[in-house]
Amino acid sequence: MGEIWKHDTVLLDEAVAALAIQPAGIYVDGTYGRGGHSALLLRQLGANGRLIVIDKDPVAIAHARERYAHDARVFVWHGSFRDFPQAVLAAGVTDKIDGLLLDLGVSSPQLDDAERGFSFMREGQLDMRMDTSKGLSAADWLNQASDTEIADVLWRYGEERFSRQIGREIVRIRQQTPLQTTTQLADLIASVIRKREPGKHPAT
Repeated sequence: MGEIWKHDTVLLDEAVAALAIQPAGIYVDGTYGRGGHSALLLRQLGANGRLIVIDKDPVAIAHARERYAHDARVFVWHGSFRDFPQAVLAAGVTDKIDGLLLDLGVSSPQLDDAERGFSFMREGQLDMRMDTSKGLSAADWLNQASDTEIADVLWRYGEERFSRQIGREIVRIRQQTPLQTTTQLADLIASVIRKREPGKHPAT
């Protein structure tokens, strides 16, 4: 699938070992990502085992569908791990599942893909959505939210001390030029937070 798929899953063996795989068991990988857990899990499943893989990321889902198109044990579901009961029913499974695996967070390939907008280390569109087919991008939201709404999100999810100042500066700047890229946002934040920790970008 190219360079983007070269990803080493952290604690791969430990995570799968904790499931104590039964060859004929039914398992859910609720965060397929780049497929490291699923690949190892499938090596331990027998012909009668089932694996339901779920991910919000359309790129991950496309990868899973291509990779396991001819493996009858695998059912692929595009959605959130929170909806895994729906995925299980859609897979035709009526028995209880034997294990659920979740590897939460943003994967390194997503961070490395500038167009996803998760990192300010490369110029890219300010997107930041796990599922790019749904909802507003970060740019769309930042260009319409009030300074108070922006500040509240920065404080609630990032405990950012300068949340109010950043919110006001975003509203001021977007009146001149809409925010569109990761580096635009990073530079704006750096202009507000002038005191920096050594070796750490203010937008971190």
